[in-house]
Amino acid sequence: MEKKKHPRRSAKEEFLHAWNTKRGVTVVSLILRLSVILVLIAQVFNRNYENVFLCVLTLFLFTMPTMLERNLRIDFPDTLEIIILLFIYAAEILGEIGAYYVAFPHWDTVLHTLNGFLCAAIGFSMLDILNRRGNIKFHLSPVYLALMAFCFSMTVGVLWEFFEFSMDQLFLLDMQKDNVIPAIGSIMLDPTGGNRPTVLKNITDVIVVQADGTQVSLGLGGYLDVGLMDTMEDLFVNFIGALVFSVIGFFYLRGRGKGSFVKRFIPVLSEPESVEEAQGPDTP
Repeated sequence: MEKKKHPRRSAKEEFLHAWNTKRGVTVVSLILRLSVILVLIAQVFNRNYENVFLCVLTLFLFTMPTMLERNLRIDFPDTLEIIILLFIYAAEILGEIGAYYVAFPHWDTVLHTLNGFLCAAIGFSMLDILNRRGNIKFHLSPVYLALMAFCFSMTVGVLWEFFEFSMDQLFLLDMQKDNVIPAIGSIMLDPTGGNRPTVLKNITDVIVVQADGTQVSLGLGGYLDVGLMDTMEDLFVNFIGALVFSVIGFFYLRGRGKGSFVKRFIPVLSEPESVEEAQGPDTP
């Protein structure tokens, strides 16, 4: 029997469908989009075109949950979708344009922890959906499914750190934020040229000598660590977020979906609706 194809909704029909089925998500999305547009206009007047690009990128990223729902025929829970939208806004608009990464020292840490949690949730749900499809020829145990979700989240975290490192090396953007540390140990300082680390403690200043002989005192109160501590901290908190959701997801599978809390973060398969059903009885 041939499967009935439903006509594609217009933009108005899509909005009405979202308003009727996901009103909370729609309100949050509209508020965030309006805020981004206002920021974009301000950045155009300031001729800060890099931030204009970030605003355009943010508006595009806001469409990703809807695109994934439509193309993969899945349904994001309202809680998960709102968190994703807020995460994008916090990272791009508040973090980059609003300089929250500098103003609030733990802003980046919180976002990376949340990223680990969200990526584990998305990876978990994608595998769970495949695992439950009748036409898929493999079935994963709850332990293995949770492990794969954890690995998916960590892989996304590592790829992001690769991206930050590449941008820093190519364009000197300092996406891997530097840290000031009071002590270092390095085998490169071993006077004998051996493999024994020489330790320098209580460092209060570092003087940089440039090729032309110019000497610059950094005046930071310690040694400048270029990105390593930031990368390791990001991966560590990503690990925590991924581990937390993987454990929760494991018990969710053991109870086969009885936990109401976890359901807020796990996309499920959705059935295609007709345009008339999406519009509702009161829609002209």
